[in-house]
Amino acid sequence: MTRKPDTTVPDLIADPFEERSRVIAREHFQLLGGRFQFESNSPQLLRLVDSAYLGLPRHRLSSVVPRLRVRLLLSAREQPRTRGRSEPPPLSMLSGPGSLGGATDSSNFVLLSPSERTALVVLSRQMLRFPYHARYEYIEFAVFTLASRCQELVSLHAACVGRGGRGILLMGPSGSGKSTVTLHCLLRGFDMLSEDSVFVAPDTMLATGVANFLHVRSDSLRWLGKTQDATAIRESPVIRRRSGVRKFEVDLRRGAYRLAASPLKIAAVVFLSPQSAGGRSLLKSLSKSDLLAKLTAEQAYAANQPKWTAFCKSVLRLDAFELRRGNHPFEAVETLRALLARD
Repeated sequence: MTRKPDTTVPDLIADPFEERSRVIAREHFQLLGGRFQFESNSPQLLRLVDSAYLGLPRHRLSSVVPRLRVRLLLSAREQPRTRGRSEPPPLSMLSGPGSLGGATDSSNFVLLSPSERTALVVLSRQMLRFPYHARYEYIEFAVFTLASRCQELVSLHAACVGRGGRGILLMGPSGSGKSTVTLHCLLRGFDMLSEDSVFVAPDTMLATGVANFLHVRSDSLRWLGKTQDATAIRESPVIRRRSGVRKFEVDLRRGAYRLAASPLKIAAVVFLSPQSAGGRSLLKSLSKSDLLAKLTAEQAYAANQPKWTAFCKSVLRLDAFELRRGNHPFEAVETLRALLARD
């Protein structure tokens, strides 16, 4: 019997970049003013997306909501290491919305195309052992960068809390007490916008953020005593920053915390100082020149963004202060409450 020739085209030739690979699920979230579609070949990666964004308020910055797309790929199983290997691991072809690429199976990377409003996130199976880093350094990086670049937002390293639709930007170096002040604002009924990444539309000064978690050092809990709030925080998971600092990761979607239901209009900028007020007023007004100098020094990344000049023009119309430390974080909270109550 004559065997018919095999006319099947190998997958590597027919679909080298796996552009027709099966996507098992898609999820949609409205975040940071954009409508995000997440698609993945991995339920584990989609669970990381849910842990970051499920249950958050739907923020909208304009009448037109941009559609953004993030593809999450879990790479193939790593090959076992063999001694005396004579060649490196082979290249695996990859594809995402508007992009083609290749990497080894052990690679972890993010590829962004702001003009196409798309991102490709590829993680190895080994990376699943580090869910915090996978979520924070890869998925959130892709989401934050797409949202800011596609909507021309200014990305700030700052916290933001507010009341009645008005917000205060809280800035300061590591150790200045941003997380402590933010925590006490939350416990006293403030709306939470973000703990460390705030995105501002420079023309309107509307700010958005992701109020999913608050990261609190154990020494910040000394002000709470033996309260239910302190107990709940101590029962939260502990994450380890790259710096080695360990913090409780408090999920703000659980409990009675208030999350900002819509973007906040920035009313003031406050720089937290480690210095004691020494019995004087906690707030010290800043001149326009001091404000610009502090902003430029503390926001090196934002200062190089295209909309920085427009942002500075708008922020100079706002009040700016240095907030020095009192005897208890409660004093800072009441100072901020009074600041928001100003006309």
